[in-house]
Amino acid sequence: MEKFNEWDHIFKLDPNKHLSDDNLRKICTSGTDAIIVGGTDGITFENVLDLLERIQEYDVPVLLEISDIEAIAPGFDGYLIPLVLNSREKKWMLDAQHHAVKEYGDVMDWDTVLTEGYCVLNPEAKVFQHTNCALPDEEDVLAYARMAEHMFQLPVFYLEYSGTYGNPELVERISEELQQTTLVYGGGIRSAAEAEEMSRYADVIVVGNIIYERIDAALETVQAAKESKMD
Repeated sequence: MEKFNEWDHIFKLDPNKHLSDDNLRKICTSGTDAIIVGGTDGITFENVLDLLERIQEYDVPVLLEISDIEAIAPGFDGYLIPLVLNSREKKWMLDAQHHAVKEYGDVMDWDTVLTEGYCVLNPEAKVFQHTNCALPDEEDVLAYARMAEHMFQLPVFYLEYSGTYGNPELVERISEELQQTTLVYGGGIRSAAEAEEMSRYADVIVVGNIIYERIDAALETVQAAKESKMD
């Protein structure tokens, strides 16, 4: 997990969605820096563990983004714990995390845990509705970013557009604000051009839905993200 801030590109796989063995092989051998396993609904211990075992055939770091305490499985290289900063409910900022630590704190390897300050910006997204988010304006988002870095000293601030392509100007503005916290962008990247654009500003981009729609387009985002860092 200490290498997280050195990464440029991550693929996110949903254990509740079907991915053929051939397409999984293409994803895992694409040159991406890591795989995140995570989703909003239909996440079970069984489908998480099944996907982990399939990914472990390849030499790529695999992380679990925890959305359901019942679906926490051993064997991942790292565990991502989201704090949904723009949720209207304290549950998604503190209570769910407290419950998880109370349940598993005695056996947790804290060196494998990374906390993410999430800001969800697509009101149509399942995660926005599931966590009862309020839609922030740009100044709100900037304030959340500042809180993540300066008040909570979180290692990651995650701009999540979840299924729709976001505002590059806002991502740029946030990137100029953050000095220590890693800026992650996820949402709606469906082409190499969009991957390149968001990679100019975000430290790491996460690519997900396009994997299940156009695998070749998904694979092209890897090189685009890495070439953007070289410019």
